[in-house]
Amino acid sequence: MADRSSPGGASPQAPTPGQPTSALPAPLPLASDPPLPGAPAPGLVRILHSADWQIGKPYKFVDDPQKRFRLQEERLRAIGRIGAAARHQGARAVVVAGDLFDSTTVAISTALEVLEAIGAMALPVLVIPGNHDHGAPGGIWDSPDWQRHRQERAPNLQLLLERQPLELEQLLVLPCPLLRQHDSSDPTGWIRGLDWASLPAGKPRLVIAHGGIQGFSGRDYGAEAAWGSAPAPARPGSGSGPSRSAEPDGAINRIDLAQLPLGELDYIALGDWHNLKQVSSKAWYSGTPEPDRHDQGEANQRGQVLQVDLGRGQEPQVQVLPTGRLGWHNLAMHLATDAALEQLEARIQAATGGRVSQDLLRLELTGSLSLAAHRRYSALLADLEHQLLDLRLKGGCDQAPQAGELAALTERPADPLIARVAQELQDRLARQEGVDEAAAAISRAALCELFRLATSP
Repeated sequence: MADRSSPGGASPQAPTPGQPTSALPAPLPLASDPPLPGAPAPGLVRILHSADWQIGKPYKFVDDPQKRFRLQEERLRAIGRIGAAARHQGARAVVVAGDLFDSTTVAISTALEVLEAIGAMALPVLVIPGNHDHGAPGGIWDSPDWQRHRQERAPNLQLLLERQPLELEQLLVLPCPLLRQHDSSDPTGWIRGLDWASLPAGKPRLVIAHGGIQGFSGRDYGAEAAWGSAPAPARPGSGSGPSRSAEPDGAINRIDLAQLPLGELDYIALGDWHNLKQVSSKAWYSGTPEPDRHDQGEANQRGQVLQVDLGRGQEPQVQVLPTGRLGWHNLAMHLATDAALEQLEARIQAATGGRVSQDLLRLELTGSLSLAAHRRYSALLADLEHQLLDLRLKGGCDQAPQAGELAALTERPADPLIARVAQELQDRLARQEGVDEAAAAISRAALCELFRLATSP
C-alpha cells in the first residue's frame, strides 16, 4: 500500500477546531546555515515562494522533438537556479505552491532528475499538490518508486498531503493541497475553523494554496497552440503550414480569500496563475519560475520566484528574484516598403539578441514587399525556424512586383520564352485584379516564381 504519510514520517489525524498545540506534528527543523549578508531582520524568517514548475510539460505545440526536449530541460534547470537563489539569499525553506509536476503520471526517470535537483538544495522544500499533480490516490505521490527515491535522494522534500497545521522550527505552515484535479470546495476552507489560540503564538503563519481566487479568473492558455502556425517552407507563393491543436488547461478550484481570517495569517503563497500577481499585501501568486507561454493582455511577468521575509503579525516583505532564461516574444508589424524589412530584422535581433535555441517568437505581419525583398523575407523566416525554439506566424507578407522587376522579366531579348510568359502573366494579372482575387493570387504567385527562377544565381 502506498505510503501517504505526512512529512517527518508521522501520520497524525487532522486536528479538529480547538485542538491544542500539543496535537500538532513535532516541530521540523529549517535550514540552519548562518545568515548571509542581506539576511532578513532579526525575528523574520526568509522563504522562497515558487509554484507551477510543471516538470514534464509536453509542449505539444512545438513540432520538433529536439526543441520540445530543450524546453522541457530548461524547466529542470530552473530548479537549480531556485536552489542557487535560496542559498545566496539565505532562505530557510523553499515553497512550491502546487503543480511541481505537469501531470500525476510523470515518468520516474523525470522524477529522479527532480529529486536530485531538490536534494542538492539541502534545505526544506515544502510542496503541495496542485491541479496538474493532484493528491488523489494512484498518482506520482503514491508510487513506491517515487517514495523510495525521495527518501534516498531528497529527504528534504516535504510533501504536504494533509490539510492540517505543520509546525516547523521557525514557522507554522497551513497547507491546502488539492486532493483531486477538479474540486468545487475551497481548499482553504478548513483554515476558517482553526482555534487560533491553541496555535504557536510567536511563529509566522504561512498558507500554501493552489487555485483561482474569487473574482479573478485565469486566461485562456489553451489558445497558446492555436495561435498562428509554423511558417511553411520558404518558397514564394506558398501557403502557411497547418495549425495545431490546443493543449488542455485550466483549474476550477476557487479560493475565497475574503473568508479567511487575514489578521491571523502572515502570508498566503498562491499557485496556479502563471504570472506574477500581488492579490493583497499578504497574498501573492509567484508565477512560474521558467516562462512557458506568450503574453496575453497585461501583467505578464513570468520567470521568477518570490523572496518573502515573514514575522508574526507583520506585513511580509516581498522581493522578486528572476530565475527564467527562455524568451517568449510577440512582434507585430506592417511591411509597407522594402525598408520595413530591415526594421523587422532589427526588432527581432533586439528581442532575441541572436541567441540560438533560447527564444520563441510570435510574428504577426501584414503588408507587401517587392519580389527581391520578399526573397530576403523568406530567407529570414527560414533562418529563424532554425535559430528559434518555435516560430509562429500569423498573417503574412504579400509579394508586390515592382515596375522595374516586371521590366526585368518582360524585356529579356536573350530569354524570349521567359519574356513572353512574363508578359502573359502580367496581362492576365491586370485583368484579374479587383475582379477575381483568387485567380489574381495564382497569377501573382506564378510571376513571383518566374522571377525567382530567372534571377537565381
